[in-house]
Amino acid sequence: MLVILLLFPAGTTAETKKPVSSPPEDSFFNNIISNKIDRIYTSRQAVLVIGSGLSTVRVIIYTLERGPDGWRVVSGPIKGNIGWNGFAAPGMKREGDGKTPSGIYPLGTVFGYAPSMDTRMPYRQATKDDFWVDAPDSPYYNRWVTGNVGAASFEKMRSDNELYKYGIVVEYNTNPVIKGYGSAIFIHVWRGEGIPTAGCVAMAEEEVLKLIRWLDPEKKPAVIMGNKSELGRLR
Repeated sequence: MLVILLLFPAGTTAETKKPVSSPPEDSFFNNIISNKIDRIYTSRQAVLVIGSGLSTVRVIIYTLERGPDGWRVVSGPIKGNIGWNGFAAPGMKREGDGKTPSGIYPLGTVFGYAPSMDTRMPYRQATKDDFWVDAPDSPYYNRWVTGNVGAASFEKMRSDNELYKYGIVVEYNTNPVIKGYGSAIFIHVWRGEGIPTAGCVAMAEEEVLKLIRWLDPEKKPAVIMGNKSELGRLR
């Protein structure tokens, strides 16, 4: 079984718990999610992606930030879509299953079609020579490759559509990479409300842009995602 780990420096002592200000619509947020956020010891920004059922495609997204007085909601609820088979149970994401991984993961490189972007995060331009390898037998599995891919299957990082015009890498199964456990998990532009992805999280273009401009690498942003029924069991 894949153990979901927080990819942040170990040995950090948790801060005294403080309530989340301006909670969303129900006690679930404070009782479950705020506890998870307090365990991301070094993060001061979080993107929360909540599903409502095992086969949900539509999700609700919040952005949160931690300050001197604890966590506060920055934006949300925001409409989003995930994989066509909903969320995978914690530790159960597999390549090609059409599911979005549940878990808590750092947010990494911002990417897009333009040479540069208004963001504080590391940025990489996606060209027609850039590919993300999703063939488990490749030595470059779950890696961004430029040039000759040398793999049986890969994701084009720039195509004729606008899905990857703006995107953020979710650091799922990247350190270490476990072959067959899923690849190419991003936050990116959606095709439209209610239209599923192959496993990524998708939002309207303007929402992705807002997120990209808000993220601050010094605050070690993370994403927390899963169904309500699973979020309480995430580690």
